Amino acid sequence: MTKTTGTTKATGTTGTTGSTGTTGTTGTMTGTPPAVSFTGAVRSFGAVRALRGVDLRIARGETVALLGRNGAGKSTTIALLLGLTEPDEGRVELFGDPPEASVRAGRVGAMLQEGRTVPRVTVRELVTFVAGRCPAPMPVARALEPAGIADLAGRRVDRLSGGQTQRVRFAVALAGNPALIVLDEPTAALDVEARHAFWASMRSYARLGHTVLFSTHHLEEADAYADRILVIDGGRIVADGTGEQLKRAVGGSLVALDLAGRGAEGLELLPGVRSVEVRGDRARLRTDDPDATVIALAGLGAIRGLEVAPASLDEAFLAPTAREREAA
Repeated sequence: MTKTTGTTKATGTTGTTGSTGTTGTTGTMTGTPPAVSFTGAVRSFGAVRALRGVDLRIARGETVALLGRNGAGKSTTIALLLGLTEPDEGRVELFGDPPEASVRAGRVGAMLQEGRTVPRVTVRELVTFVAGRCPAPMPVARALEPAGIADLAGRRVDRLSGGQTQRVRFAVALAGNPALIVLDEPTAALDVEARHAFWASMRSYARLGHTVLFSTHHLEEADAYADRILVIDGGRIVADGTGEQLKRAVGGSLVALDLAGRGAEGLELLPGVRSVEVRGDRARLRTDDPDATVIALAGLGAIRGLEVAPASLDEAFLAPTAREREAA
């Protein structure tokens, strides 16, 4: 549920990406281990190899998003990180210690999707109970406030809505005042207003030097709130970098236009064009030089419905996962 202790000072990180997906390098303070370290982590369940030699480092103070399709290895990564299971090969450490030791020391708080609500207890009673089992807990009122549930403190947990229950899980994760907080789909069941409030609170928490790792299916959340994005697929980290770095790794911009009855023949020969996709009567050109491509299209009189856009995070997410499936 939650565990944790005091704050730590943020350190720098430099993400890198490549055409095949590479992992970033993360700076840490001299002699100070990173918040999260995976070294050659392998985990199998029967014949299924969920993780295939994962290597990653997360610096203290970083906010990192973990993206991946269903079955990619996200849940197993989080389970190893929290000490809920152990790697078959390799090593996982939190703040230089095994995950179980960091959890017992109260350095880690977790907000997981799974788990039933506790019956017949109020929100305040639940958060107080969890805080009382942590070495250096956060004051209960302070844990309730960023979760936006101070007004629900006297309500029974088992009588709350899905969105309210999700916010209680967040307060429980904060109760121990963790140096590292792990959030599994944290904004599931939250409405738009509650999602914005949640991320505002999360940013404030991260600014204190805390480390945040969250998984999400909302790519725009990863782009907006993470210092760094990890994409996992087939049990491997296939991309690692900032949102901008991942989008640049896809390459080029998208130029779209209406064909207006003319064929798409010859569009692939225009300056900068790498690929052409036709959907109905509309062509989508992936280009490394959108200016030159647009000038050439104008010369052909083919500018009806013209749109120019940079690569999206959706494309940045899909590109390395597609390469991983092709290589499998």
